[in-house]
Amino acid sequence: MAIEGIDLAKACARAADDTKAENVRIWDLREISTLTDFMVVCSGESMPHLRAILRDVERQVIEGLDARPLYIEGKVDSRWVILDYVDVMVHIMDSSLREHYGLERLWGDGLAVGWENGAEAAGT
Repeated sequence: MAIEGIDLAKACARAADDTKAENVRIWDLREISTLTDFMVVCSGESMPHLRAILRDVERQVIEGLDARPLYIEGKVDSRWVILDYVDVMVHIMDSSLREHYGLERLWGDGLAVGWENGAEAAGT
C-alpha cells in the first residue's frame, strides 16, 4: 500500500524535529503547484546539525515508512539540501539561507499544515 503524501510529509517533519531542526513547517501545495504536493522546510544552525537532520530524516523515513527519496539535490556543504520524494520535497537549510531565499514568502499561497501531535491543516 502506497503512503499518502501528507503522512510522508508529517513523518519527515517529525524526524527533523527529533533532530532539533528549527522552524519545521509543512505546506500543502496541491492547489498551486504541479512540482510537488507538500513541501517541508526546516533549518539548522551548523554543518554538523544540517548533516544530522539530513541523516535522521532519511533514516527514520526509510525505517518507518520504507520510503526513499527519488533524488537528493545539493550537499550539506552548500547549506541547502532537498530530499525529493516526488509528492513531498524536504528542504533542509541553513537558517541564514532560509531567510535570504524566503521560501515561506515564495510559497505563501500554500496551506500551512499542522504536524505536531496529530494536528490537522491550519485554519480548518
